[in-house]
Amino acid sequence: MSRVGKLPVKIPEKAKVSVDGHLVKVEGPKGKMSFATNPIVKVQVEKGEVKVTRPDDTRLAKGLHGLTRTMVKNAVEGVVKGYARGLEISGVGFKAEVKGKDVHFTLGFSHPVVFKLPEGITAEVDAKQTKLTVRGVDKHLLGLTAAKIRALRPPEPYKGKGIKYAEETIRRKEGKTGAA
Repeated sequence: MSRVGKLPVKIPEKAKVSVDGHLVKVEGPKGKMSFATNPIVKVQVEKGEVKVTRPDDTRLAKGLHGLTRTMVKNAVEGVVKGYARGLEISGVGFKAEVKGKDVHFTLGFSHPVVFKLPEGITAEVDAKQTKLTVRGVDKHLLGLTAAKIRALRPPEPYKGKGIKYAEETIRRKEGKTGAA
């Protein structure tokens, strides 16, 4: 039995989970989310808990068992608490500002970079315009969005200029040394 998959997911009072065939729908105070599950695994809601079961012990069924349970847990946690990812911009003149559903970046290129946020994702910038916080209920979509923003100007190892995750540390390289 999968160690992760056999654990039931408790549904908080604020959340509501329903299963329609292979479609799992989760609603909560932060928003709504739905996703399709593989037909191999069965998802059932009973007595304030979500249980995921598998029919046999094949390698595919074992993998999908734990994956589906984790997806349900992340969806429930997302609609109740929400997820956030912090990004830091470092470099002279590098900054970001939010305008509606777009984030405008000045990253040292000859033009400003406009990043369109996907549906369900919001962004906030601090007063100095160097710290960006991306928020949403879908953990997967939030991670993808943060990775795409970081890919606009990844941090370089010599001066550390670029966009990095808040908890990330950049391994710095030593620059050129002058020969005497």
